[in-house]
Amino acid sequence: MDRVGDLTLFLRVLDLGSITAAAHSLDLSVAVASQRLKRLEKDLGVRLLHRTTRRLHATPEGAALAEQGRVLVEELETLGSGLREAAQEVAGTLRVTMSASFGRQYVSPLLPAFMAKHPKLKLSIHLSDNVVDLVSEGFDLAIRIGALDDSRLVARRIAPNRRVLCASPDYLRRRGEPQIPAQLAEHDCLLLFGSGGRQDVWRLETPEGGEVAVRVQGRFESNFGEVLRDASLAGQGIVVHSLWHVADDLRAGRLKVVLPDYPLATTAISAVMPQRRLVPPRVRAFVDFLSDAFGEHPPWERGLTA
Repeated sequence: MDRVGDLTLFLRVLDLGSITAAAHSLDLSVAVASQRLKRLEKDLGVRLLHRTTRRLHATPEGAALAEQGRVLVEELETLGSGLREAAQEVAGTLRVTMSASFGRQYVSPLLPAFMAKHPKLKLSIHLSDNVVDLVSEGFDLAIRIGALDDSRLVARRIAPNRRVLCASPDYLRRRGEPQIPAQLAEHDCLLLFGSGGRQDVWRLETPEGGEVAVRVQGRFESNFGEVLRDASLAGQGIVVHSLWHVADDLRAGRLKVVLPDYPLATTAISAVMPQRRLVPPRVRAFVDFLSDAFGEHPPWERGLTA
């Protein structure tokens, strides 16, 4: 009896939402796939799936099996891959998701060199500012910016994410430059919003080592950093930006740092992976590659004063 194969089939049904799609993806007939799922339920003595009008879903017992079984299948696949490959060989398909702006601007130019270094590797790069579920979407790795709140994931810092308040020189000439954080409440501020709501409370570090929080407001908000960057360049207000996003604009004088004595806390740019004891060589190689390319003094900070 192929318990691992049956478990793999069950996981594929959950990922694709139907027995038919799962059977086709594993080169099985639908009849054989259905029989194997019934056998798995009979062996375990529980029902694993229930059907809605559109797709199959896991029962509570099925969800528990999927959570623990997926780790087992992944580790067995990784172990088998490691036994078949030389220890230094990087092969297979690496599926990575990352921020659209950061990925396009800083990761994409590095990919040809990484591919040349590992000729047996295939890359699948997904650019999106949406936070996707790595396990259910089948990604090996994510590059995420800022705070992380998913305890099922493990993270490795690959670069600092230093942030600044900035605005165009034109805006500051028209509206004046704030001298203390409280004056931000009198300005037009460009606001980012996302799944956590509108980010309208800005927390700044004081010269004395404390923190001050200011609630800001403005007429312009977006869930996409590029839109806020365009608005700030057009003189629409003051904005919080990661340094990597506006470094060229600061160097060229198109934007100017506001309240430099009251910096925002530095977060991290992280390589994020599902929890697993055996990390595939392709994942380790890519994380090491990005860490070497970025590090604590990443290229976008060069030529900028502290």
